[in-house]
Amino acid sequence: MSKIIETLGVVVEDARFDFGEAGMQVRVVDPSHVAMIQMDIDAAAFDAWEIDDSKLGLELRKIKELVSLGAPTDMIEMAFNAESGVLTLNLGKIDRNIRPLDDSTMNVPTLPSLDLPCKVKISGADFSQALKAARQVGDLVNFSIDANTFTVHVQGSTDSVTVAFHKDELQSLECADPARSQYSLTYLVPMAKVFGPLETVEVGFGENYPLSMKFSFNDGAANVQYFLAPRVENDY
Repeated sequence: MSKIIETLGVVVEDARFDFGEAGMQVRVVDPSHVAMIQMDIDAAAFDAWEIDDSKLGLELRKIKELVSLGAPTDMIEMAFNAESGVLTLNLGKIDRNIRPLDDSTMNVPTLPSLDLPCKVKISGADFSQALKAARQVGDLVNFSIDANTFTVHVQGSTDSVTVAFHKDELQSLECADPARSQYSLTYLVPMAKVFGPLETVEVGFGENYPLSMKFSFNDGAANVQYFLAPRVENDY
């Protein structure tokens, strides 16, 4: 549960959770409409799953507060009483009752359907390190790619950082034509903390295209796609 809340918390403070027999889906967009997340969690990711179709608007902070009281291996039980309209979270001897938000007022985005021309698969640790290094000298990062290399570059006021990955150092690289695009590290570095421990992140973009990052956890039962709008500049 902590991974779910940590991921969504990069973009929003509250979210609508759509529960169904097969699992859970969450779609969120940040207030500036710069970053979006789609998260699909299969019921197999949970130790037990018995729930009717329902939609609950929840404040992430409240769930995070309870999760922080337990150890990483502690189990959290969630139960929603439709009659009382109360969600109960149980951690050991702790029961926390939460009144959900009015989900009808929550902004659930329609995510873009993109055919991105360039894609790489890279280890979470390598990509996370590159983004954190870039953040040390600037706020905007340039991603560039060709048939052989994926490069992360930042030019600060006095310093610069360049991290280049040859295709042999990547899990895969697909790109027919060279491309470059610029993105805000304000939105990327917090997400790097989420995917840093993961084996694979799929990064997709093109010339001034939105950025797509896909990754999974819980042995593939939880899948995340993160979209980030480009910073379109004439002279970067």
